[in-house]
Amino acid sequence: MDALGVSVPGLLAQLVNFILLLVILRVVAYKPIIRMLDERSARIRESMERAEAVKEQAARTEEEFARRLAEARREGQEIIAQAEKIADRIRQDELDKTRREVEQMRAKALEDIERERERAVSELRKQVADLALFAAERVIGRSLDRASHYRLVDEALVEAEKLKLN
Repeated sequence: MDALGVSVPGLLAQLVNFILLLVILRVVAYKPIIRMLDERSARIRESMERAEAVKEQAARTEEEFARRLAEARREGQEIIAQAEKIADRIRQDELDKTRREVEQMRAKALEDIERERERAVSELRKQVADLALFAAERVIGRSLDRASHYRLVDEALVEAEKLKLN
């Protein structure tokens, strides 16, 4: 080996140095580096698991939000439908009330017209009776009993109405 330029004691010394260096590196550097890499790997794994859990929680929360939103929309539609029903009922009640009021006013107007007609007919009868009495007094030349005369005129008017109705 001397011919190759390698000395055996030098090679043995370097081999011993190399093995010692490997042992020292393994004790001092390799194990702590491996331990540090294992710890970092564990932290990364934990972070990934937490991220996955957060992602799952976010998905559940989003699903819950979507469900609640759908429920709120449904409830909103129900509230709108109820409000429309109430509005329709109120509108119908107001229409019915207005119809009743119109019917009452119409009935009252008819009653007023009937009363006014009866008053006018009564007034007309009185005037006709007065005219007939006045004319009879002028023709006869003397005064007639008003009560008898009114009774005769009323009877004549009733008979005239009967003839008119037939």
